[in-house]
Amino acid sequence: MISKQTGPRLDTADFTIETALEAAVELTRVLAARKHRRKVMGQEVWVPGQLGQALQLPQIIHRLRSKQLRQREQGLEEFADLWSTLSRPTRQKVSSALGWYDPKELDWDDKRSNRRPLPGPED
Repeated sequence: MISKQTGPRLDTADFTIETALEAAVELTRVLAARKHRRKVMGQEVWVPGQLGQALQLPQIIHRLRSKQLRQREQGLEEFADLWSTLSRPTRQKVSSALGWYDPKELDWDDKRSNRRPLPGPED
C-alpha cells in the first residue's frame, strides 16, 4: 500500500484505488498547467494543455470514483498503465504535489528520513 511516504519511483503495483485517484486528479492539474501558444485571428494566445483529455484521464477518474468495484479496478489498471508511460519529471511533479517522497533520497538531517547512522568501527 502506498502512503504519503513513498517516492516518485512508485511501482505501478503499489497503487491502490484511492492513491491512483489522488494521483490521477493531480496529474490532470499538472498536465492542464502546461500552456501552449496558438494564433487565433492573428493574435497569439496561450491555451491550457489538452494532454489530460487525450490520455483519457477524465474517463479514468470517473472509473476510479465508480460505485462498482469492477469499474474501479479497471480504472486502477488503466491508470497504472498510464503512469508507467509518463516521463520521470511529470511523475515527480505529481508526487511532490501530493507530498509523496522517497525516504532513501532525503538528507540525514531531514526529520522525514527516519534513518539512523550506520554503526561506526567503534560500535
